Order: sequence, then C-alpha cells, then structure tokens
Amino acid sequence: MSNTIVELKDVYKTYDDGFTALKDISIKLNQGEFYTLLGPSGSGKTTILQAIAGFTEVTSGEVLFDGKRINDIPANQRQLNTVFQDYALFPNMNVFENVAFGLVVHNVKKAEIEQRVHDALKMVQLEKYATREISELSGGQQQRIAIARAIINRPKVLLLDEPLSALDAKLRKDMQYELRELQQQLGITFLFVTHDQEEALAMSDEIFVMNKGEILQKGDPVDIYDEPINHFVADFIGESNIIPGKMVADYQVAFLGHQFECSDAGMRPNEPVEVVIRPEDLVITSPEKGKIQVKVDTQLFRGDYYEILAYDEQGNEWLIHSTNATKDDSVVGLAFGPTDMHIMRYNESEAKFNSRLESYED
Repeated sequence: MSNTIVELKDVYKTYDDGFTALKDISIKLNQGEFYTLLGPSGSGKTTILQAIAGFTEVTSGEVLFDGKRINDIPANQRQLNTVFQDYALFPNMNVFENVAFGLVVHNVKKAEIEQRVHDALKMVQLEKYATREISELSGGQQQRIAIARAIINRPKVLLLDEPLSALDAKLRKDMQYELRELQQQLGITFLFVTHDQEEALAMSDEIFVMNKGEILQKGDPVDIYDEPINHFVADFIGESNIIPGKMVADYQVAFLGHQFECSDAGMRPNEPVEVVIRPEDLVITSPEKGKIQVKVDTQLFRGDYYEILAYDEQGNEWLIHSTNATKDDSVVGLAFGPTDMHIMRYNESEAKFNSRLESYED
C-alpha cells in the first residue's frame, strides 16, 4: 500500500499573459513527513501550495490526494488546511471563536466544539487564552492560534505559507522547534514554504529547492547542503566558496594553478567543473602550510565564530568561518581535505568558462 498522500504529476501553470509559474512539477509527499519548498521570491513555491490547496487551477498535469485526482475538487472540500503568511485571523472574534470557526461552519455539536478547541489550544500551549481578543496577542501567539485553527479540523495535510516571516529572529527560532515538535506529535504531513535556508535545513525531512518555476534538487537537508547539484543550489543553500576548475581525472581536480585530491569521480578528463568549499571547512594555517594562500580583507565577530573575508592572488573572494580571529591585511594559508570539496559540472558555455579560467592563469 502506498504511503503517498499528495502527488503532483507533470504540473504546469501558465497565466494569461504567457508567464509560466510552474514547469513540469512532479513531486510525492508521504504521510507524516515534514516537507519544505525552498527558493527565492517568484520561484513558484506558493503556486505549488495554492495548486494543492485548490486556490489556483493548474494549466496541465494532475494533482492527486490519496491516489485520487482532485484538480476539479473545490478548496473547501479538500482534506487539508492552510496557514497563511498573515495568519488571516478574524479581528472581530476572540481566540476561542477563531479556532472554533471551522467546526461551527460544519455544524459540529457545541460540546464537541468546546472539547476540540480546548485540545487544539493545549497543543499550541495557549489553552488559557481562549477569551483573549486577537489584538491582545503577540505575533508568535497569533501564529499559534492560526495553527490551532488549521489543525482543529484534523486535516491529513497542513500547508504553511511562510508563517514565520513576520516574527523576530529569536521567536522565529523558537517557533521552528515548536512547529517541528507539533508535526511529529500530530503525525500529519506538513508542506512548508520559505525562502530562509537555515529554516528549511533545521526543520525538514525533505527539501525541494526551486527557482524560476522548476524543482532543481530534492533531498534531505544533509544531502542538499553537502551535495548541491548546481551553482544556484550551492550558492543559495548556506554560504559557499565556488571556484572554477577542471576535473583532471577521477579523484583529481585542478584549480588556481594547483592539482588536489578530491572525493568525486565519474566526469570526463579535463571536464570544466566548479569546486564548492563551505566556509566552515576551511582551516586557517601559516602561509607555507596552506594548500592555497589568501590575503585577509575584513572580519566580523558572529558570536561563536569569526566571519573572515579574504582574496587569493587571482582575485577570488574566500569566505572563512573560524573560531580564531586573524589580522586584517595578513596573508594566511587555507587547509582543506578531499572530502571538504564538492565538485559540480559547469553549467555555462565552455567558452565562457575558458575565458574565466584563462584570466586566472594570466
């Protein structure tokens, strides 16, 4: 028996002006998992959410729920609920009335409404706030009320459209823990939309990285972070140093005029590549002990590490995270191992690549 609760097959969404918001989207969401759609503004994340919710009609392709096609099923008849970015709470109703709204509309008995509202508020740790007015709540409390209202109807899937974006940094992190814990407690499928990479990495079982209406890569947070499929994903997920090079042979890559052992294979000899090294994988050493040398430009203290900006002789910018400070304008070595490098095929034209490479060698 399939564990898939939501599936999109070959979905396109094109608007009347010719703009294509979604291009050949095919994804599967399993029961009880936390999924995230991650990408910049305009990448198509919310359009996917709206297609699943029934708020927008796809141009072609199928939207399936529990194995059944739901393209023509109205939004209010789908077994899922949505938490919006602005929470969409009713200001003229108190907390209890907001949470109970869906049950009242479906003519649920009063005693059952009271019990289910109590249970939903307890789940979001706001059971003592039932009589409060919405205007008396903080942003974090309003967000929890929106979630309580969404889960009270016992949906099989909960869609969350950037629900943490209006919160301050500390509260946002606190709510990440609470949302993840709530999802595990409920055991239902969450589909979360965000442009915040750290948020996606922290909360998700699986991430779909999007850009320009397409899913570029899908995988668990560790795979997405450690094995980005292309330049966009490497640059968008966390911080990266991305340097052009050539794959000399299996497990051997050349860049900045030197050849290094790496852990990647399966490419053509001398194939143009991009070398990705995360800032936290670089170790500052003395110049003679480093595999490459860079000149420190600036550094910022980030609390538990120093963020150091440096440049090599060819003008490439290097971002380094170190627990130790160094001196501005000093020349230091950078050490890294074979597994600290991730090699990606170069996606731009070879001519453009060669012109960049030649400029480094001059």
